[in-house]
Parts: sequence; structure tokens; C-alpha cells
Amino acid sequence: MSISAAQVKELRDLTGAGMMDCKAALNETNGDMEAAVDWLRKKGISKADKKAGRTAAEGLIGVDSGVREAAVVEVNSETDFVARNAAFQEIVANVAKVALAYGTTEAVAAAKYPGSDKSVTDTIKDAVGTIGENMGFRRSAKLTVPHGAVATYVHNAVADGLGKLGVLVAIETTGNEHAANAFGRQVAMHVAATNPVALTAEEVDPALVEREKAIFSDQARQSGKPEAIIEKMVEGRLRKFYEEVVLLKQAFVLNPDITVEKALKDAEKEIGAPAKISAYLRFALGEGIEKETTDFAAEVAAAVKK
Repeated sequence: MSISAAQVKELRDLTGAGMMDCKAALNETNGDMEAAVDWLRKKGISKADKKAGRTAAEGLIGVDSGVREAAVVEVNSETDFVARNAAFQEIVANVAKVALAYGTTEAVAAAKYPGSDKSVTDTIKDAVGTIGENMGFRRSAKLTVPHGAVATYVHNAVADGLGKLGVLVAIETTGNEHAANAFGRQVAMHVAATNPVALTAEEVDPALVEREKAIFSDQARQSGKPEAIIEKMVEGRLRKFYEEVVLLKQAFVLNPDITVEKALKDAEKEIGAPAKISAYLRFALGEGIEKETTDFAAEVAAAVKK
């Protein structure tokens, strides 16, 4: 099949590999982008991890919290200019308040907007005419603990509880809630920086594990070693993989000499009781949304020719 320059560029952006290597990978995989990434990794040309999607949409992440609970929302706009608009920021903050009460995306969308008889969805639609740009409520989620704290962190904050990335971390404990919240915030900052795929090794998607094992096996076989040795090599690389993607096994950003799990044990001294990280949520603005890109120079040239 014919491989386009756009496909080659996309693969290069994803992996950092050379143009010719990207073209060869796409040719070998009949243009399958995900398979091409794996092909490059097997050849040792790319070490890039696949992302769920490229951050593309504008808008804001909003976070609100209460007693042993917190919520996070995403409201999108067309441009970053609108995201800096005070009226838009007020909308996102209010949607986060609604999410603290209702939690799920569907429930929040249908719930009444604060101080109005209209739903969150309808209020945002009405605001499009006022603000002058298309907007939309995309998603929300909430964490609650029976005892302990749900800590929050907002990265690239433009106002209190509003920014480009929001994280919630639930710490369950019967100990000091303020100490639990302080440690939970540190873990939230860690999650913002590392973007783990799961809390524990058992929670990692089995399909992702099998995919990594297949890649590790192909890489190990290139060494020419016996199968028994290859099996041990794969096991070692899988352990390393878990250390990179599982929250509790990751090196703690604030102290890379220990894992997050060890940091939690150390924090129990301040908390005054056993504690566990029961859940976390990480919302990055626009993740998984594809944004159409345009060639501005070509548009100008086309306009001149008309």
C-alpha cells in the first residue's frame, strides 16, 4: 500500500524515530500505526510508550473538594484564549461543584447548574452565544473515602482549582486526616508527573501486559540465547515495566531512592495509623481528543489564488 507523508510524520512524532525508519515500519505493517510503533520498538529504534491520545483540545480541568471527597471535571473550549476568560473559568468552577455532589459525567450533565433551573449541559450551550466560542462539558469523576482524605493537585493552575491537569488521590486511614491529606497531595503531584497506568500490578490491563511481553520476547530472542534464558530476561523486563507504570512500585518523585509504597509506609508515622492509597484519578486536558491541524501558509496561498 502507499504510505503518505502525513502517516510518516505522525509516526515520527509518536516515536522520535528517523523518517526512513518510520516509512519502513509503516510499509512492514501495512500502515497500521500501533503495529508500526511496536515494530520500531522491537528493532530498538524507538523507546516511546504509546499514549492513549495526544492532548489537543483547549479548555480547563476543574477540581473541587469537601470532607473526605473530591471531584474533577473537564470543560473544553476551542481556544486557550477563552480558557483565560473569567466567565468561562466561573463555569468550570461551578461544574466542579456540581460534580462534587453528583459524580458521574451523565449525572453532572443532567443536574441543575448552580443558581439556575437549567441543566449543566444547557447552561454551557447558552454560554456559547455569550462567550462567542464553542464549548462543551466532556467528563467528570469523583472519589470518596469512609475515613481519611481525598487530596487534590492542579498543575498549571490559572486560578484556584482550575488548570490544565488535575489529580485526585484517596488515602484511607483512621489516623490524622490532615497528615493523610498532606501526603496524598504529594502523591497527587507524583501522579501528575509520572502518569501511572494502574495503582497495582494486578490492575494493569492484561492486554497491555501481553503486548509488552511479546515485544520483550522478540527483543530477547535477537540475543540468540536459549529459551530458558530468554524467559528469565522477559520476566526481568516485566518487573522493570511494572516499576515504570504501576503507581505503588514507581520511584517516588519527591524521593527517588524509595518507592511510592515505601513512602506511604513512612508517612504512616505522621498519620498515626495504617494507611492505603485506595484510588487515584488523573485528568489531563484534551487527552484522547484528536485536533485537526491546518497548514496556515497553504491556506493563505490558496486564498490569494481565489
